[in-house]
Amino acid sequence: MSSSTAAHATHGHDDGAVHAHISNFAFLCAIFATLVVLTIITVAASYVDFGSGNTVIALIIATIKAGLVATFFMHLRYDKLFNTLAFVSAFLFLAVFLLLTSDDDWRRGQVDDAYGTKVFDQSGELAPGGFPSAMVIPSAAPGEKAKE
Repeated sequence: MSSSTAAHATHGHDDGAVHAHISNFAFLCAIFATLVVLTIITVAASYVDFGSGNTVIALIIATIKAGLVATFFMHLRYDKLFNTLAFVSAFLFLAVFLLLTSDDDWRRGQVDDAYGTKVFDQSGELAPGGFPSAMVIPSAAPGEKAKE
């Protein structure tokens, strides 16, 4: 090994040793209590109908909990900034992908009437199982008058 390589190995940023980050027990208990409270909020929110907001609320709470676990229990707080940026960017890309998918799902009924329609065109009644109206089988053959 050359002298420059040896000097770099001894004075480098990463010496390969494990460095313990000892946190206060009360602080870790407070983080745990916060996670328990957020879990209770998640369960309580599941019993309330927010419409399409249920998924968004659950994802926001889950992201906060994952951030707390990664930051304090997985010691991301004490790690290199690059690892924090990789963690945050992963959640940002997940949010972008979920929003694009949700936008497609929410607007599909506006673009194509075959999706999202849950009412029979003939009677105005709700379709069983929420099937789209395009799947309704006509009650009369073409050219015949429908029975009433």
